[in-house]
This record gives sequence, C-alpha cells and structure tokens, in this order.
Amino acid sequence: MSDQAVLHVKGRVLAGPRDDQVHDELWVVGGRITYDRPAGAGDVTTVEGWVLPGLVDAHCHVGLDAHGAVPDDVSEKQALTDRDAGALLLRDAGSPSDTRWIDDRDDLPKIIRAGRHIARTRRYIRNYAHEIEPEDLVAHVTREARRGDGWVKLVGDWIDRGLGDLAPCWPREAAEAAIAEAHRLGARVTAHCFAEDSLRDLVEAGIDCIEHATGLTEDLIPLFAERGVAIVPTLINIATFPGLAAGGEEKYPRWSAHMRRLYERRYDTVRAAHDAGVPVYVGTDAGGGLAHGLVAAEVAELVTAGIPPVEALAATAWAARSWLGRPGLEEGAPADLVVYEADPRADVRVLAAPHRVVLNGRVVS
Repeated sequence: MSDQAVLHVKGRVLAGPRDDQVHDELWVVGGRITYDRPAGAGDVTTVEGWVLPGLVDAHCHVGLDAHGAVPDDVSEKQALTDRDAGALLLRDAGSPSDTRWIDDRDDLPKIIRAGRHIARTRRYIRNYAHEIEPEDLVAHVTREARRGDGWVKLVGDWIDRGLGDLAPCWPREAAEAAIAEAHRLGARVTAHCFAEDSLRDLVEAGIDCIEHATGLTEDLIPLFAERGVAIVPTLINIATFPGLAAGGEEKYPRWSAHMRRLYERRYDTVRAAHDAGVPVYVGTDAGGGLAHGLVAAEVAELVTAGIPPVEALAATAWAARSWLGRPGLEEGAPADLVVYEADPRADVRVLAAPHRVVLNGRVVS
C-alpha cells in the first residue's frame, strides 16, 4: 500500500480482554489506528477476522545462536520468523550483537533491548556475556543500561563447577548496588535464574523481573507478589531440562538431579505464582538453542500450566504491551496487529496460524 492507502480491518477487534473492549472494526491511515471511518477513503484494502495487537515475545535473543553472535543476515531471518508468527514486539533479553539497524526497517518487529548479558566469570554460556567479578558489576550495569532500551540483564545463577550444582552468581551487596545504579539511570533489571537460592536476595535488592523462575517456592511467591516482581517462565525452554540433565549426569549428578526436579514442578510453579498475583509474561528464549517463531507454543504452555486462556493471551498481548510501555490497539497507536480466522480466546492454538500480520500499517505476511 502507498502512504495514502487505507486499511479496513473488520470482524472482532480485541482491544482488551473485556467484552466492552471488543470492536467491530478499525481503520489504518498513515500507518496508525483510528476507530473513526476516514472521510473520502479511496484506495481501501479490507482484512477480516479476529484481531489482536501484535504479540509480545518478552524473552528472546535476536543476533544470537548457540555459539554466540551471528551475522546480520541471520539476525534478519530470526526477526522475520518472529514477525511471521505474529510476534511484533520483542524484548531482547541479552545479545552480544548490535541490532540497532533493525530499528530502521519498518518490515521488522520492534525490539526492546537489554544490552548484553552480565555474568560471573566462567559461569555462563561461552561467547554470550560480559564475564566479570562482583567488584565490576556496577560499572558493567552502567554500560549496558546506556546501551539497552530501558533494561539490563544479569545472570543470577549458573552451575558452579566446584559445587557441582546451580549456585548464585552475585553477593547481595553487589546486586543491590548494581540494581540501584540501573534504576538511577532509568533502566529496569531482570535476571536469568533457574534455582532457588538467588531469588530472595535479588528480589529484596529491588530487581524488576526474573527470567525462567523455576526455583520459585511457596515461601518466595508472596515476596514476588508483594514487590510486583514479574516472571517470564519460558516453559518451552524449560522443556529442554531433561535432555540437559541427561547430558550432565556423569560429570555433575547433583546438578542433573536438581534440573530434573525443577522441570517436574514447572507447571505447579507457574500456576502458583499466577494464582498469588505474580505478573506472568510470555517469552520463548528463542535465539540460543531454540528456534524463533514459537510464541504461540509458549502461550499454549501457560494454558497447560493452568493459566486461563484469556489471561495467557493477555500475557502476550494487552498486559505484556502495557508492562513494556508500548501501546496496543488504541486510537492513534502504530498499526501493529495480527488477524486470525477464529477466536483465540476460545482456543489459544489459533495463534499458531496467523491469517494476516500487519506491521506499521502494512500487511507484511
């Protein structure tokens, strides 16, 4: 479509989870949403179906694969795969690649970056992170807060080879100072955490979000709810734990057993957190060992865990966009939306087959 063209989207426009937020149609003029029929519209393209705001993948990694940074052409393919799956807003939860060039492409998803992972020395995946010691944590948080888009990513725990099990990476006082500095610079902080032991210190230090959060326990969940600390469970990534455990059985049997326990209780953990009022958002962890374009599968996993379908949709649509400070299907908002042939509220598996993807007002897929 030209800049003067008009897109008419009709059917059931789900601007929010409530019935009073459902509209019969919207219009796209100049790449933006309006609920008022434009006067004298000439070149009109019509799309029909059930409409959601562009989905959110709140934990992925554009510019990263299992071995580290990737070339720009691979990053482009990753972003296109997410786009065609309906994920039009990505929170990049750590990448060594500079993907700012994507911001100049109106055919690629919008990205909110967390800079590069910050990990303890030899306590994370090779080629992924700045690997440092606690005395350097504040300086690196300062750097990544300025490099990112309002987020910083810490590695909160990882296998300690001396212990043969998962263990926290940062002393409480180092985490407190680093999180305070990020907040002073206007950035929120999230952390990769599989196990139990790092969580209390990070939450009491003021962290904003925990990725994976498989180590949440009954005594910690009320603390998360009280502080409003969000979790992004990445359940399709947690599904890889049994395979990882089998691979490490001989060398690290204690770690392997721990990973299996975390996996076995994954659904109970997520359901208990949700039921207690902990904010839960959709993230796939794509870009490391997982393929991009899996946002629908992650929503389905949240439903399997016991989260009601409309709330699982909110975790990738309305609530997720609000949490990240980005608009949905609001008057004047950029026209980033996905059209389906059936009601995703009735069956979230509909998300796996977008009928049309509209980005910046253009039908792109």
